[in-house]
Amino acid sequence: MLIAVENLTKTYKTYERGSTFRETLASLLVRKTKYVEALKGISFNIGKGELVGFLGPNGAGKSTTLKILTGILHPSAGTANIMGYTPWKHRKKYVAKIGAVFGQKSQLLWDIPPIDAFYLNKAIYGIPERQFHQTLDEMVELLNVSELIRKPTRQLSLGERMKCEFIMAMLHRPEIVFLDEPTIGLDVVAKDKIREFILEMNRNGVTFILTTHDLGDVEHLARRIILINHGELVFDDSLEALRRFSGAKKIITLTTHEPLPDIELPGITVTKKTSDYNVELELDLAVLELNQFINIISQTSLISDLLVQEPEIETVIKDLYQQEKRSKDE
Repeated sequence: MLIAVENLTKTYKTYERGSTFRETLASLLVRKTKYVEALKGISFNIGKGELVGFLGPNGAGKSTTLKILTGILHPSAGTANIMGYTPWKHRKKYVAKIGAVFGQKSQLLWDIPPIDAFYLNKAIYGIPERQFHQTLDEMVELLNVSELIRKPTRQLSLGERMKCEFIMAMLHRPEIVFLDEPTIGLDVVAKDKIREFILEMNRNGVTFILTTHDLGDVEHLARRIILINHGELVFDDSLEALRRFSGAKKIITLTTHEPLPDIELPGITVTKKTSDYNVELELDLAVLELNQFINIISQTSLISDLLVQEPEIETVIKDLYQQEKRSKDE
């Protein structure tokens, strides 16, 4: 395994302050200690060449996990073996093998062209001259930025800067790349280009760990999903398995020539009614099969359009979190 994480735990020690003037004054003399469990013993393995979506709501422990895996933080307990290194113990050698792209933090220098920043990275990582130019030429051609890399960074659009950020992260040919909101704020065209680049690098054997709130990125890129919530791992399987979690359900958009009567049948939940002729609903195939549903509708209305889709991944994830919350409350 390229990445092996076992019982990773992280507890933060903080101090409570009072809300009133008297309580604040008292806390200067005696501080009340508070312990926050950011991670509660999570374990997972990731193989070479995988593209994994590492997801969770705000405060779930995603950032803490990634900081540990990149060697920034020490865990309170547990182990992480990545390419034979312990990230927080062998940080200098380890970081030469990984890359990172953060959508909200730039590695580029604002007043100089990206090409100059690339040469700076060449010196930092000690990249051989021939390898540097070969990699740079490949990336520039793949992302179509041959003219852009010679302009000052401040003159580039967000999409153009993000392409250059990826070149910065990939110049030293890392085996693992951590992506944190890599397409945040990008338009549709720029997102597609970045996604194509990630998939191409993944086909070349680079392992990616993707953290994002853009579930479009997840659906386009990730083949496997790891979900954490409240510092605990709640799901680790393929994207298809996550979709199956909510059962055999379909989202149906239905348009008819005649007004639709109220649909009150087992297995059918109306989610949106645009007009008397157009409705969106959720169909549970375990209760009512699709052909049965169509026959029932056809008896009262002539169908002019029918669209059958899988449930959105966001809906499935919400259902999973809600089920986890209910199981804890019971």
